[in-house]
Amino acid sequence: MLMAGVLGCVAAAYAAKPAAAPYTLRGDWQQGRLIFGHTDPRAKVEFDGKSLLVSPQGDFVLGLDRDQAADAELRVAVPGRAASVKHYTVRAHKWDVQRIDGLPPAQVNPPPETEARIAHEQVLIVAAHARDTERGDFMQHFQWPASGRVSGIFGSQRILNGTPKAPHYGVDVAVPIGTAVHAPVGGVVSLAEADLYFTGGTLIIDHGHGVSSVLVHLSKLEVKVGDEVQQGEVVARSGMTGRATGPHLHWGVYWFGQHIDPQTLVPPMPATQAAAKISKPRH
Repeated sequence: MLMAGVLGCVAAAYAAKPAAAPYTLRGDWQQGRLIFGHTDPRAKVEFDGKSLLVSPQGDFVLGLDRDQAADAELRVAVPGRAASVKHYTVRAHKWDVQRIDGLPPAQVNPPPETEARIAHEQVLIVAAHARDTERGDFMQHFQWPASGRVSGIFGSQRILNGTPKAPHYGVDVAVPIGTAVHAPVGGVVSLAEADLYFTGGTLIIDHGHGVSSVLVHLSKLEVKVGDEVQQGEVVARSGMTGRATGPHLHWGVYWFGQHIDPQTLVPPMPATQAAAKISKPRH
């Protein structure tokens, strides 16, 4: 009887132990980050109700916006097992907010006659960010698209004449006009526009599964829509086109419409600006 009781307690202890999650994650649950996951390739994955692509290797990715809510739900259902539903706490980040008053109105809001143009261009940008392709380039280790002084950081925001403006959704690198701009990782060009109102010369590169890079204020585009590019390839030349106040490269990373901090995906900017050997630009 004693042995039966011991065995019963052991069995109960094992039965009470929760099953291991059918996936692994890599990343920090903080606003502005990408989270990389791996699971059974047959699994169905949902993040906050959105279905995610799972690669044939079992890879998936999700993004935490600059203003991501504190509670996030991940659901992973593997055939033959009960679905795993888990809630994660997303840590808030204290973003830099600056208030500037007394500016001329023309420096705060674009003129009314540009509204139609801006709206049309926004449609193009939203469509590029909405792509959900099976490319796996997002799994590569990102690299800086240009080397130089970091002159603007992700998430900062200005309040001009009392009106909150859109946060800065990228990182700025101060480089001379004409500096080579490289693909941070591989992908396919989903948007290539030489003269958008706000961003001037603009490239969007689709890295797959909703992850994309945006490179703006460019003086020259070296690729066109549909071109496949490799990591490190020259895709453009830096400039100060659009509403830029000085020569620099703005690099943004998106997961669909979610804004991701590019600096969380790359090592610190090299102390020297020596460029690595890369492929020649397209002509």
